[in-house]
Amino acid sequence: MAKFKRASEPVKIRLKKNDLVEVTTGKEQGKTGKILRVFREKNQVLIEKVNMIKRHTRPSPTTGKGGIVEKEAPVHVSKVKLICPKCATSTRFHMTTTGEGKKARVCLKCKELIDG
Repeated sequence: MAKFKRASEPVKIRLKKNDLVEVTTGKEQGKTGKILRVFREKNQVLIEKVNMIKRHTRPSPTTGKGGIVEKEAPVHVSKVKLICPKCATSTRFHMTTTGEGKKARVCLKCKELIDG
């Protein structure tokens, strides 16, 4: 009987591109960076200058030369925490509706709106 890796179901990711986050666990613990991309179907985020890997590329007509390229690898969303721009600490947050009826995120430490 073959064992297959079960794909995890997508969760609601409330992080966005250009959010400042801190890695809470793993070998990259304590590093901060800006989110470059969110992979909602895989529950992962790509963070600037965090979880760097090396890839060997061969020369192609578009890139010109090959070699070893260093780039970011995705990190699971459960390993990152949003940094509040007001209180400058990594914090949890919850969603609320503003007076105009739009959804916004609220920092649980300083009670300030993160966006909106």
